[in-house]
Amino acid sequence: MNGIVLIDKPRGVTSFKVTASVRKKLNQKRVGHAGTLDPMATGVLPVMVGQAARLTDLLPSQQKRYVAEFMLGMTTDTLDCEGEVLTDQPVNCTKDDVLAVINSFVGEITQVPPMYSALKKDGVRLYDLARQGIEVKREKRTVTIYSIDLTDCGDDRYTIDVLCSKGTYIRTLIDDIGLKLGCGAFMTALRRTQSNGFDISQCIPLDEFMQSDIKDTVKSPEYGLMQYPEVVVTSPQAVRFKNGGELDLNRLKVNNLQGYLRVYGPDNFIGLGEVLDEKGVLKPKCVFSE
Repeated sequence: MNGIVLIDKPRGVTSFKVTASVRKKLNQKRVGHAGTLDPMATGVLPVMVGQAARLTDLLPSQQKRYVAEFMLGMTTDTLDCEGEVLTDQPVNCTKDDVLAVINSFVGEITQVPPMYSALKKDGVRLYDLARQGIEVKREKRTVTIYSIDLTDCGDDRYTIDVLCSKGTYIRTLIDDIGLKLGCGAFMTALRRTQSNGFDISQCIPLDEFMQSDIKDTVKSPEYGLMQYPEVVVTSPQAVRFKNGGELDLNRLKVNNLQGYLRVYGPDNFIGLGEVLDEKGVLKPKCVFSE
């Protein structure tokens, strides 16, 4: 079985646990997810099944969108409400102050990944080191915040809608907002509403998926690739492509196209090809067997 399952991850469950549940439900060995969500976070978690697992880094859009809630006045060791309180300070800023600081983070920024994250240091997850009381140096990362909208506020609690690049840590963003305001802040809830071109409206809650008909929930591998142009090849070309052979762009009549193309045989989707202009060929990037 090859395909994509779009899960609405529940709170309190790890992304690994979601993947394991999908693996068991579908009775498939090769299952992986695109973009880890923390246990406390909910929302869009694309799960790639079978050969579709190779598409994780090839999905057209790597942008993410989150709705995050945070509270001013305190900081924690995990940067969220599940950690130990480190500081507790009075809040003297107004809504306009918060809005101004939030807007100052729009654009390209640098972040230091939190210790409580799934990143590895010498093969060990940072959160495992953090739980042992070990803190290691983390390199700054450059990420992009495309937009931040303040959607709700009250009693020092705020809700923001953030569109950002892959690799952005919303907990770190909120901690940095609190630092800039001078009173501290920590995340109280996080929901991912968009990921890798998929929207929360396309997702199925995990418990519903576990009770659902497989045919209704597993999408074709091409489902996540629709932003790429398509090309239809002949039967002999399809055989060559599936066997790893490059196809002549002139024979495909492919003009002014760059990057990746969805490749179809006479009857079905067969894979993703990469245009190599310098060689004048379409090279197989990811091929799906019957």
